[in-house]
Amino acid sequence: MSDDEQPEPPHPGPQPPRTWAPRDLGGATGAQADPAAAPGDPHQGGPAPAAERPGRTGWRRFVPRWRVVLGLFLFCALLLIGAFIAGYTLVSIPPANAVATAQSNVFLYADGTQLASDGEVNRENIQLSQVPLSVQRTVLAAEDRDFYSERAVDPKAMVRAAWNTLSGKGTQGGSTITQQYVKNYYLGQEQTVTRKVKEFFIAIKLNREETKEDILTGYLNTSYFGRNAYGIQAASQAYYSKNVEQLTTAEGAYLASLLNSPSAYDVISHPENKPRALARWNYVLDGMVKKKWLSASERAATTFPVPGKVKPRAGLAGQRGYLVEAVKDYLTSKGIIEENTLATGGYRITTTIQKDKQDAFVKAVDDKVNSKLSSVRKADRNVRVGGASIDPATGKVLALYGGIDYTKQYVNNATRRDFQVGSTFKPFVFTSAVANGSTTQDGRVITPNTLYDGTNRRPVQGWKGGPYSPANEDDASYGQITVRTATDKSVNAVYAQMAVDVGPAKVKQTAISLGIPAATPDLVASPSIALGPATASVLDMTQAYATLAGHGRHGTYTLVESVTKDGERTDLPSQDTEQAVSREAADTTTSMLQSVVDGGTGTAAQASGRPAAGKTGTAEQDKAAWFAGYTPDLATVVAVMGADPDTAAQQPLYGALGLPRMNGGGPPAQIWAQYTKGALQGSDAKDFDLELQDGANAPVEPPTTNPFQSPTPGGDQGQTEGQNQGRDQGQTQGQNQGRTGGRDQGRTQGQDQGRTQGLNQGQNQGQTQGQNQGTQGGADNEGAVNAGQSQGRTQGQSQGQSQGRTQGGTTDGGQTTGSTGGTGAGDNGGVTDGGTTEGLGGTTTGAADRPHVPRTPWSPTRP
Repeated sequence: MSDDEQPEPPHPGPQPPRTWAPRDLGGATGAQADPAAAPGDPHQGGPAPAAERPGRTGWRRFVPRWRVVLGLFLFCALLLIGAFIAGYTLVSIPPANAVATAQSNVFLYADGTQLASDGEVNRENIQLSQVPLSVQRTVLAAEDRDFYSERAVDPKAMVRAAWNTLSGKGTQGGSTITQQYVKNYYLGQEQTVTRKVKEFFIAIKLNREETKEDILTGYLNTSYFGRNAYGIQAASQAYYSKNVEQLTTAEGAYLASLLNSPSAYDVISHPENKPRALARWNYVLDGMVKKKWLSASERAATTFPVPGKVKPRAGLAGQRGYLVEAVKDYLTSKGIIEENTLATGGYRITTTIQKDKQDAFVKAVDDKVNSKLSSVRKADRNVRVGGASIDPATGKVLALYGGIDYTKQYVNNATRRDFQVGSTFKPFVFTSAVANGSTTQDGRVITPNTLYDGTNRRPVQGWKGGPYSPANEDDASYGQITVRTATDKSVNAVYAQMAVDVGPAKVKQTAISLGIPAATPDLVASPSIALGPATASVLDMTQAYATLAGHGRHGTYTLVESVTKDGERTDLPSQDTEQAVSREAADTTTSMLQSVVDGGTGTAAQASGRPAAGKTGTAEQDKAAWFAGYTPDLATVVAVMGADPDTAAQQPLYGALGLPRMNGGGPPAQIWAQYTKGALQGSDAKDFDLELQDGANAPVEPPTTNPFQSPTPGGDQGQTEGQNQGRDQGQTQGQNQGRTGGRDQGRTQGQDQGRTQGLNQGQNQGQTQGQNQGTQGGADNEGAVNAGQSQGRTQGQSQGQSQGRTQGGTTDGGQTTGSTGGTGAGDNGGVTDGGTTEGLGGTTTGAADRPHVPRTPWSPTRP
């Protein structure tokens, strides 16, 4: 073997698999180390290689290292500084914007003819020294309390405002007075990023070039206060008819409140705004106390200064002003155009108002109300009328009646929300019952023919919120009557119980679904909701009734067809509709409201010459009377209201227009009928296409016992027998023969013969036999009288109604009054005192025009 050759090492043979063992960083691992291993062998002992940095695991892998964070921060800071320098250099203070020479807005009817133009801007510039210091401070307290000590912009407030807007808390303002002045005087009201960026840089430059006093002067001269008043001097004249130097602290605080949103705080044009305006006014004064600009004692002695009447421009006389203001409110409240932006003008606005229908509404009010006003009658000076008309198929407002003249009476009676709607709310209770499949307390499904107890002041059952016993109109009791009859007669006891059966919360939700705003004052989920204490506007109610007319489909109403400025169109909200309530719920309600027009309290509406459905209503103490109704193609609501022309306080309408009482079946229904006839003239009359709930036409059997009727011996038995017999005969014969035998002949023959024969025979026999046999009703005086009344009612109804209705053959015309000693209450039989009976519906003028005794105060229990 040569020296160069090496012996081949012996073959190790099979080796057991190597197992892993933890490595000791200081060397081999004890007994597991291979002493024969070569130094540096990575698999055998020996010195370990240098330790590597362990990699990140888990969530730490996604967190940038601090060097990266620092680098990004420095980069963003440099970027922002560069952007600021560039913006400050590139954005210069521009000349004054076009507010000083603002254009007029032009309003058009639906056919393109001009409705109105809202005129030039009203402004008079003043010096800051002319504004009392306390008034200056009211503005600061309202808008920017740290104005004199802060910078031109407040980044923290801007970020907060942006966050509130993005998070859904509503559009928020984060601007200082300097920024607002820049927006008013140099830029515009557009809500764009570009405008906000310019505003930011101009405000900084302006703050360096002008004094705080100059900026505040400019702000006071350019701000919009409502009533077409730009600047605090014009506002002082518009609201208090005085120069700015004469303003008190309280008056200044109110004007300062308007800066936030003029239309939201004007308590004259929108009386319902007063609680909100008071809250804002108090906020301003409390801010002055915090800044020590007003002492606590002076604050306590300060009272709210009610502004004066509006002085509209002559170009907005008649209905034009009401229409223009309603359209403006629609555009601003829907967020289509900001109020200050709209006030700068230049917009061409095409409305949905149809001139022929608008003219028809004006003529109907003039004929039925205005022509009958007399300076001799004190109550006539308080009469106000509001009306609205909507196409159920499109949601378009076709006509709007706001008042006698915008230049004489500024408040729009069609949009104000401060008068109770009364019994026009009752249909929403029944609609809710059908929509929710509701049943009575004893498990009977609620349909138009379901029997209820109509006893006066009957306590509602099943309500855990405390006792509630509403009175019926004139304290009339009806005993067991159907829901349809209770609707015809507007029986409070029935509908209060129905509201409990359905659930007041469900009733409220149904009303909202139909179109009543959720924020409507006094829309409270309690049994009284059925009686209409809520103060929805005429336009709100029209929207809800249009939903019923549209088979339960609801779409938000619209007053605007299109808006353009400088040839560019403004986007409008879509008019998508949704099924607010089931069709059978809406249609079954319609079938009941047809009965109100056919033979209930709304018979005056028949003069429209169209198939119609509707409901009458009366507010507390006759302060308002309503008729809400519709044909298949037009929904219209009319209200006659009582308001003092000087103080705007609500007033009863007793004696107005020479009538002892004002109710929905009188002038409101008459206006409705004449308007509807004129508005639809030339178009074919349409019948209602109804899909009714199961059982709507099938009478429901009364329960074997009535656990909820008050047990009064003698009196109740006599009353129930008289009512039930009179009702059965009157309803069966009057409705069957009346609706098949001819309405026209019935009105003539039925009234003449029915009144004569029914009155004579019913009166004589009812009174004589009833009172003579009265002692059979009970031993005491109450039993005798009530039993006598029962006999009198039975025979008076049988003969009076049979002859009146059989010969007359009509539900509202073939009516008789077989009565003495009391007042009948409406439709088929349900009679009150002294043998009184009245046929289906009263006389041709309906129950609305019959004499009444003064009502007891409403609690709320009035229909």
